[in-house]
Amino acid sequence: MLLAPMAQADVPLIILDRTQLPFDLGPGHPANSPSRTENSPNSAANSASNPANASSTWQNRPTNPANEQRLIITADGGVLGYYATSAGGVLNLFDVNGRRIAFRPARGTRSLFTARGEWCGTVDGGGSSFVLAVTQSCASQFR
Repeated sequence: MLLAPMAQADVPLIILDRTQLPFDLGPGHPANSPSRTENSPNSAANSASNPANASSTWQNRPTNPANEQRLIITADGGVLGYYATSAGGVLNLFDVNGRRIAFRPARGTRSLFTARGEWCGTVDGGGSSFVLAVTQSCASQFR
C-alpha cells in the first residue's frame, strides 16, 4: 500500500484502546508487526541515523518555522510536538524539543512505531486531514 504524503496542517493526537481497533489497524496484522523488517527502526529508511529522519536536520528541528504548521495537538489545543515527512516518505513525530518519538514507515502500513521499534498507534485519514491515534504509553513519551 502506498501512502500519500501528509499535508501541512495541525493534527490531533488521541489515545486509543488497542482492543477496540479493527484487526487490519492493530499490531497483530502482519503488515503492522514491529518484527517486520520494513517497520524496524534499524532499517535504513526508518533509522534515526538517516539524515532525513534525524532531529539535527533543519527540516526536523523545532526551530524550523515550517514546523509551526505541523503541530501535534491535544483535544484541548495543547501542543505535544510536531511532525515532518522525509523525502523518502517516512512520517516522523517529534516532541516540542525535537526528540524523535515515533515514525510511520513510508510504505506497507499505517502503524506508528516508537524510536525503539515498539508498535504505538496508527495514522487515520490522509491528504489535508489526518489523526494520530496512539497508545497511552506512546503519548506519554511526548511529555
